[in-house]
Amino acid sequence: MTYSTTDIWIIILALGIGTFVIRFSFLGILGDRQLPPWLLRHLRYTAVGILPAMVTPLIIWPQATGGQLDPVRISAAMLALAVGLWTKNAIWVIVVGMATLWGLGFIVH
Repeated sequence: MTYSTTDIWIIILALGIGTFVIRFSFLGILGDRQLPPWLLRHLRYTAVGILPAMVTPLIIWPQATGGQLDPVRISAAMLALAVGLWTKNAIWVIVVGMATLWGLGFIVH
């Protein structure tokens, strides 16, 4: 499917307006108002819900392998999860996960 230059600019403008409306709903409308405690409690878990949703498809259906399971990625994810449960430190999770991914990837491939 090919898009003309006009189509691309319309898509860019629509996405920009949509992003503005989403952000304005929190920043502009709520602005300096105090949020209720129940909402603040739920907003604390936003990153915890979003990050696994972004990472899981990259582990289970990696585009680099054509959507096939990759034992290197699964091993790196499991080791990173174990380090995360053990240390409760996101930096160590990232370092160990990437080191495992690169190290096993270098050995296996």
